[in-house]
Amino acid sequence: MDISTIWPLLPEIIIAASALLVLLVELVIRKKETVGLLSIISVAVAAYYIPQSFGKAFGGMFISDGYSAFFKFIFFINLILTVLLSTRYLVIEKANHGEYYALIMFSTLGMMIMASAGDLIVLYLGLELMALSTYVLAGFIRHDIRSNEAALKYFLLGAFSSALLLYGITMIYGLTGTTDISLIGAAVAESGLNTPLLLSIIFLMVAFGFKVALAPFHMWAPDVYEGAPTSITAFMSVGPKAAGFAAFGRVFLTGFGPLSADWTGILIVLSILTMAVGNIIAIQQSNIKRMLAYSSVAHAGYAVLGIIVGGTEGIAAMMNYLFIYAFMNIGAFAVIIMLRSEGFQGEALEDFKGLARTHPLAAAMMLVFMFSLTGIPPTAGFIGKFYLFKAVIGAGYIWLAVVAVIFSAISAYFYLRVVMYMYMLEPEGEAVTLSLSPSLGLALLITTLVVIFIGIYPSPLLSFARLAAG
Repeated sequence: MDISTIWPLLPEIIIAASALLVLLVELVIRKKETVGLLSIISVAVAAYYIPQSFGKAFGGMFISDGYSAFFKFIFFINLILTVLLSTRYLVIEKANHGEYYALIMFSTLGMMIMASAGDLIVLYLGLELMALSTYVLAGFIRHDIRSNEAALKYFLLGAFSSALLLYGITMIYGLTGTTDISLIGAAVAESGLNTPLLLSIIFLMVAFGFKVALAPFHMWAPDVYEGAPTSITAFMSVGPKAAGFAAFGRVFLTGFGPLSADWTGILIVLSILTMAVGNIIAIQQSNIKRMLAYSSVAHAGYAVLGIIVGGTEGIAAMMNYLFIYAFMNIGAFAVIIMLRSEGFQGEALEDFKGLARTHPLAAAMMLVFMFSLTGIPPTAGFIGKFYLFKAVIGAGYIWLAVVAVIFSAISAYFYLRVVMYMYMLEPEGEAVTLSLSPSLGLALLITTLVVIFIGIYPSPLLSFARLAAG
């Protein structure tokens, strides 16, 4: 076999081989943290080869380019941060098993394939690899009924969305005679829109809507986010969402780009509905994980604005936003994990009462993440929203930008309520004991510094996103 034909797949091959190695090593190593370290080293090696693996494999079915590379870096950051905040947490949950890290790697491998898919069949294979691993991870704490329920709900709704995706792919193949995304673009440009093609586009839009939690296809998110292990909730809130947007963007802007005037209106309605549902229902939540689940729904509504805008500016703004979202959201979940101890969940809003008095540094970090998620300067969240809304205005959707800003202002209520509980209320009962480990501390330090650094100096990230989107 000519090695050049599979060279673009080198990072994926490294991750796949490493995941299998992790499964073997797990059998002979008692200290499971070592397995986590092995997964981080594997990711670092794969990341090194990403810029060197650009090209196409299998006749364009797999594409390694700047667009996919940017998302792969998000997936790797997501994996590394999740491993860092998992080691101590898994011991507390009595679920410290090595296959946990292998499943995270297989799920990440699925995300990488989705981002590089130049063909709908390859996209489906990547999506299923990601989803099946994540279903197991959601139910990883086998003795916890909430975790089992989360896995079952996620599996059932995930299977439903996969069926819709397959049905849409089947219809598109029947109409265009191909599953190659670029050839689909050429075929639909020639044929124009017709009713069967519109139906197939809607099927795919609904399937992607499930994966990235757009309303009204978001109903799995709150229960799964609440019931899954908190470290996996952090993982799911970033990785699968970014992978969904990577595939969403490539399929709709390349495959259905010539018909963008026909499907943009549907996407605008979904975006507004998602921002409304996510932000308004989040106000009513007293569980932080559920609140962040609805917050995640709202952020999907913002990110989809990038696909609506399209072009280099729109896609770059979406990619930039998802990169920033990875750090600020995982940072918030890391603080929740830090509060978790034997017999204390640390998930309720009440658990954050007076945290600034008992643990001022932990409260300060949570404040940074809440400010960033709200979009308050000088945090990275402000930069993400600013450039996203700027792209929306630049495309002529001024009224849509105004709507997004209004919903962003509404979100300040539930994010700043956490800050109010930490800084303006007195602690009740015994002081919360922090479960801080060196790896969790490192994850918190990285996320906090990156959120502040990008807020002050965003130019390198913006340039990287534009280069990748172009």
